[in-house]
Amino acid sequence: MASWIILFLAGLAEIVWVVGLKRADGFTVLLPSVVTLFAMGCSITLLGIAIRSLPIGVAYAVWTGIGVVGAAVAGMLLEAEPVSLARLFFIFLVVIGVGGLKLATPD
Repeated sequence: MASWIILFLAGLAEIVWVVGLKRADGFTVLLPSVVTLFAMGCSITLLGIAIRSLPIGVAYAVWTGIGVVGAAVAGMLLEAEPVSLARLFFIFLVVIGVGGLKLATPD
């Protein structure tokens, strides 16, 4: 179970660096650039720890799924990206897929 928690934290760090990347404006703004680089390092390090005991294909899919959903939601909430039923439906499908991979993978 600890590996899943670590993987979840890696996914959260991925969301931070994706949002930070937008704010860093091509790494021309110092604080968002530092936060982005730090979150990138944390995310990949935590992923590396998680895959010690989780299957790589599942861990990578879950990690990217968390990042995809988080980035899409952050874009809608923080960047005023359009919100539509279609977008929400497909985000929901990613969540279902990530949850299904977790349920189908032994701890």
